[in-house]
Amino acid sequence: MAAKRVSTSAARQQFADLINRAAYRGERFVLQRRKKPIAAVIPIEEYDFLERMIEERENAIDVRLARKARKEKGSISLEVVKKKLGF
Repeated sequence: MAAKRVSTSAARQQFADLINRAAYRGERFVLQRRKKPIAAVIPIEEYDFLERMIEERENAIDVRLARKARKEKGSISLEVVKKKLGF
């Protein structure tokens, strides 16, 4: 389902209705100012899904970068760091 485009002035006047439609009907809205998209109102389930996807993507990037760093010359193992710090 495509998001409905709503001007910010219309959204201001219909705010409670837009929130209820997103929450209870699953509708999506893109708020526009001068025909330029600036924000969105989406159901919380979609927001939660997007947050999980972003977190999973960031974790995958972190893992990839950590693996790459381990392979670089001059990297130090955890055991060596612990020994230098006295752990």
